[in-house]
Amino acid sequence: MQACKNKVNLPLQKALNSLSMILQRFSRSLRPALLLLAMLLTLSAGAQQKYTAPALSQADSWSMILVPDPQTYNKFSRNQPLFELMTQWIAENIDFLKIKLVLCTGDLVEQNEFINPDGKVGNQPSKKQWEAAARAFGHLDAKVPYIAATGNHDYGYSSAEVRITRYNEYFPVDKNFLTQKMLREVTLNGQDIPTMENAVFEFTSPHGKKMLVLNLEFAPRDTVLAWATGVVNLPKYNDHFVIVLTHSYLNAQNEHIVTEGYKLKDRNYGAAIFEKLIKPSKNIRMVFGGHIGAPDNPKAHIAFRTDLNAAGKKVHQMVFNAQALGGGWFGNGGDGWLRILEFTAANTVKVRTFSPLFAISPITQQFAWRTEAHDQFEILLD
Repeated sequence: MQACKNKVNLPLQKALNSLSMILQRFSRSLRPALLLLAMLLTLSAGAQQKYTAPALSQADSWSMILVPDPQTYNKFSRNQPLFELMTQWIAENIDFLKIKLVLCTGDLVEQNEFINPDGKVGNQPSKKQWEAAARAFGHLDAKVPYIAATGNHDYGYSSAEVRITRYNEYFPVDKNFLTQKMLREVTLNGQDIPTMENAVFEFTSPHGKKMLVLNLEFAPRDTVLAWATGVVNLPKYNDHFVIVLTHSYLNAQNEHIVTEGYKLKDRNYGAAIFEKLIKPSKNIRMVFGGHIGAPDNPKAHIAFRTDLNAAGKKVHQMVFNAQALGGGWFGNGGDGWLRILEFTAANTVKVRTFSPLFAISPITQQFAWRTEAHDQFEILLD
C-alpha cells in the first residue's frame, strides 16, 4: 500500500516545462532564471505531497513490528532518545495498528563489555548502552510482547570474541510479563544459562493461526541448531506457522551468508542455518534477520529471498537493518526506520518501511515512507 503519492498540478507543470524549453534557447545569462524555474517545479510537486499516517489496509488485519539493529542509537548518548522515540511510537500505536508482537534483529549494543569509549566510535560504556536498550524496550513492557535476538556485538568484549553476554542481565525472562507468557521452550546459552537467547514463543494470531517464534543466538552453535530442530519437529507444533529470528543470515545480494571472520569456534551462519534447520523443516515459514549494512546505502541493509522447506512450502526470508543510515556508522543510528508487517485475512503479509522520526514533524513527514519496490511489497503465504 503506497502511503503517499505525488500529485502535481499537470497544466501548471506543462506550462512551466514549455517555458523551460524556450528559456534554454537563450544565452547563458538566463541560467539563473532557469535555476529558479527548476526550483519552482520542485516546489510545485513537493507542495502537493500529502503525508498519510500508518494504518491497516483491512479492518481485520493485525501487525507485527520489525525493529532493526539498534547499536548505533545506543552507543551515543545523543542518539539514545531517537531509539526511545521509535519504541514509544510503537507503544502509542498498539491498538490502532493491532500490534501483537515486536521483533528486534539483534546488536542491541555496540560492545557487550567495554569500559573506555573513545568518543568517536561511541561515547557510552557498555553498561550505559545496555541500560539504554533496556530502557527503550521498557516503553513496551506490560503493553505488547517483544523478542530481541542477540547479534555479534552483544557478545564478547568488542565483537563476539567469546560467548559471554550481558543480555540476560538486562533482558531477563520476567522483564515483560507479556513475553514471558508466550515462552514455551528454552535451552542453555554459551554460559550454560537458560535465557531467551535461544527460546521458543507461542501465540495464536487474531485469525486463529497457531504461531511460533524461534529466537536463535548469533551464529548459533551446533547444539542449539540440534535443539531447535527437535523443537520444531515436536508433534504438538506440527501445524504451527514457525518464524525464525536470528541476526546473521543473508547478505545484500540475497545470498545465505557462508562465513564471517569472528573468533567464535562453534558457529553457524546463514547457509548452515538454512541447510541444518530451515530446509529440513516442514513448518518454518519465515526467517527474519539483520546485521548487514553500508554507510547511507539503504539497499545494503536489506535482503529477501524465498526457498522451499521439506514440505514444499515457501519460506520467506527477510533481512532488514538501518544502522548506518543517517550518517554512516557514527551517525544518528538509522533515521528511525522500522518495518510494519501487516498480516491480512487473505493470507498475505504487507511489508512497509516507515520512520517515526521523520513522521514526527510536518517539515519531514514527506520522507517518512520508503516506497521503492524493495521497501514496500506484499508476501503471499501458501
